[in-house]
Order: sequence, then C-alpha cells, then structure tokens
Amino acid sequence: MTYTKVEAKNTVDPIWQAMRRDAEHWLVEETALASWLQTAVLEQDSFQTALAFLLSAKLGSSEINPLSLYQILYEPISQDLDIIASARADLSATYERDPACNSYLEPFIFYKGYQAVQAYRIAHWMWHQGRKTLAQYIQSRVSETFQVDIHPAAKIGKGIMLDHATGVVIGETAILGDSVSLLHGVTLGGTGKDRGDRHPKIGTGTMIGAGAAVLGNITVGNCCRIGAGSVVVKDVPNNTSVAGIPATEIGESLCDQPAMSMDQKF
Repeated sequence: MTYTKVEAKNTVDPIWQAMRRDAEHWLVEETALASWLQTAVLEQDSFQTALAFLLSAKLGSSEINPLSLYQILYEPISQDLDIIASARADLSATYERDPACNSYLEPFIFYKGYQAVQAYRIAHWMWHQGRKTLAQYIQSRVSETFQVDIHPAAKIGKGIMLDHATGVVIGETAILGDSVSLLHGVTLGGTGKDRGDRHPKIGTGTMIGAGAAVLGNITVGNCCRIGAGSVVVKDVPNNTSVAGIPATEIGESLCDQPAMSMDQKF
C-alpha cells in the first residue's frame, strides 16, 4: 500500500495558526494551564507533531511510555497525508456542529471523542501495515482511557464527530461514510457470534442519536436520522428518519445532511 508524505512543516495551515492563537490567549487567561499549553501546542512545530504529542501524552502508560509512544504514533502521521487531512476534517466537523465548541483548540485539547477517532486512524494504519498486535494495543488503550472502543479494522470516513463519546462501540467490519455524527452510547455492533462481515454500514451525512444500537450487516443510507435509544436491525433507506425498539420509519430526514444540522427532535 502506498501512502503520501505529509507536507513540509512551514506550509501555511490556517487551522494550526488559529489553534496557536487560542493557546496564546488561554495561556494568559488561565495560568494553571500555561505549562501544558506551552508543551502541547506552542512548542510544537506543526499540527502533526502536536497531534502525536497529545495522543502519546494521553495514551502513554507503564507498557509504552509517552516518549516511545510518540515515536510510534508519529510514524503514520508523518507518512500518510490522509490521516492528517481526516484529523483536520474531524476538527472542523466538531467546531461546526457542536454548539458548545468555540474554537478548533477546544476539541483538539479537551474532547475525547475527537482524540479517540484520531487514535483509531493511526491504529487503522498499523492494522493495514500488518502490525495488528500494536493496532490492538492502541485500541485497548483508547478504550481504557476514553471509554470508546473502535476496532482498528473498521473503515471510517472523514468529517466525523463523536459528541460526548462515552460508550461508543464500532465493530470490526463496520463502515462509516464521510460527515457522520454519533452521540454517546452508540453501538455499531453484530447480532451474535457470526464471523465475517457482520457490522453496519452507515451512509454519508447520517446522524445517530445517543444510546442507539445499529446491529448486524445492515445498511443505513445517506443522510438518515436515527433517534436516541433506538435499536435498528434492518436496512434504512436514504433520507429517512427512524426511531423506536425495534426502529421503524417515521418519515423523511427533513434536511440534506442530518449530521450537520444535529436536529434530534422527531
């Protein structure tokens, strides 16, 4: 598999520049965080190094210390442009969709859903490099640290938001399109002990509400809404809202991309 090298660190990067400006402001506003902001953002050369540093600081442990983990995590970040492009898209998605988010730096530093997805992207790269044991180790550390369990073999697009994120589970053969929003407690799981392709396929622009379970090798189409607490066990057509246990169709999704509008009133 061929990967594209990341751009040089002096390339203009508006998101990184905005993050640095916010870090400088926060440093003055809250001196208790000054050392962390200096180390995690202002002393970093680029978005890439900052992401590797942040994840290694969060996920480092007695098994692999943060410095060693940084070197491991930076390898895919420095080799695969898609990882960083997706990380920026996820950051923008969270900033645009979460009304509690006021800057790019907030989800980068504080939101475990964002951090868990970026760690998954690195584990996914490791998985496809044949380093499956290391990928599973990263998955395990993410689950222990963030209470988010994403199998490294799952396929996830860009522009993803995991809002609150606690309890999100995404199985091995699950596929998510671009611009999907998941709230806390969402399960994309199997229906039993079957092996092979056994997890849901989620279309672009779809929103899945808190505590919903989508089970089995089924397809949820593009631009769908799944109500909080629903249990979905059969295919959902494009542009459809479903809710209930088991979930039933209750109408159209009423917008082009529910993941963007985040309208959870049915």
